[in-house]
Amino acid sequence: MKRKSSTTTLAALLAAGALTLTACGGGSGFDDESADADAGAGAGAGNAELTVLIGSSGDSETDAVTTAVSDWSTESGTAASVNVASDLVQQLSQGFAGGNPPDVFYLGSETFAGYAANGSLLPYAAELSNADDFFPTLSETFTFDGTFTCAPKDFSTLALIINTDAWATAGLTDADIPTTWDQLRSTATALTTDTQVGLTFGPEYQRIGAFFEQAGGSMTSEDGTEAAVNSAENVEALTYVKSLLTEGVLKYPADIDSGWGGEAFGTGKAAMTIEGNWIDGAMKTDYPDVSYTVVELPAGPAGKGTLQFTNCWGIAADGANTGAATALVEHLTAPETQLAFADAFGVMPSVQSAAADWTAKYPEKAAFLDSAEFAVGVVNAQGATDVIADFNAQLEALASSDPQAILDSVQTNLEAVLGASS
Repeated sequence: MKRKSSTTTLAALLAAGALTLTACGGGSGFDDESADADAGAGAGAGNAELTVLIGSSGDSETDAVTTAVSDWSTESGTAASVNVASDLVQQLSQGFAGGNPPDVFYLGSETFAGYAANGSLLPYAAELSNADDFFPTLSETFTFDGTFTCAPKDFSTLALIINTDAWATAGLTDADIPTTWDQLRSTATALTTDTQVGLTFGPEYQRIGAFFEQAGGSMTSEDGTEAAVNSAENVEALTYVKSLLTEGVLKYPADIDSGWGGEAFGTGKAAMTIEGNWIDGAMKTDYPDVSYTVVELPAGPAGKGTLQFTNCWGIAADGANTGAATALVEHLTAPETQLAFADAFGVMPSVQSAAADWTAKYPEKAAFLDSAEFAVGVVNAQGATDVIADFNAQLEALASSDPQAILDSVQTNLEAVLGASS
């Protein structure tokens, strides 16, 4: 992958940032220097105000981020304002196209590579004092051209959500909690009744891709440079999912009049679903009377596997105060700040040092965080968004389609994308 001509400008900014940090004195990296940066010593732009653009899930998230940024501003003396995007992807794109991007912003893993490739992002993450504290799989997601570029904000993983009342009604016990594909099939069968399907999840790579990992497959080679979609392992995984569909123990949410797996689960139309930890908020708000438990996804022929979803704190490479922006992100990714975010809007911290405290406080959700050990990120290659959209469209008809043919088609499309970006 190649960067465009802004590399020179970016290098100059980095050099300016380094000089500023050196001038501030005391220590190395962002340890002591971050305190100086906190005081507004940015990349040669004095005390320039920072703008922060987020995509919020609601008032709780907005208030928590605003408070954290305000606290940092008070301490550092650098003004910073938080803006909530109505369409983060579009507004971010428009900001860069117009030459006026926010200084700090949420950036999804699916769009990270594109912004990193065109030089829009400041590659700052490896220089943070807490760079080694991030979960390794998250750091890998936001690494471009071998450089850890963008600090992970938080993350989610997929797990199996079980309706405990339906479980008991079916005569199942804790000893029956599925840990293998065979057991997932048998429990889904036991839970399927005339009014309830045993298992539901969306017809999308963002759910079914977990089965690829459990079978020993993946969408790309380990270094992400070659497509591996139509491997024998992925064919086995997709064939397994198809068999659940054709047996009637798995139904997609739309087939049981639901918009997503959480709705189907909450309304009692499904006894189990595969979702991320975002389901917790929906259950508390919309289905508070439903009793459920969360367990790790069952292992496949090759072992455990799940998918993770994450955003990072992007910093504009051409920002006027990149030193202060970096210091702000270091504050926002500190364990205490991330635990405050977890309290406010239910996310999981991206740093390992906060994991024990998070698990102790939310033991009922421990399976989500425990799954980080074997989670993998979703495909985030530049241009892959359209490939995944086409893949998902084909998965809607999986019950009547040939898994090999679907995967061959996606293989061809992903090869073209990876070839174009290499």
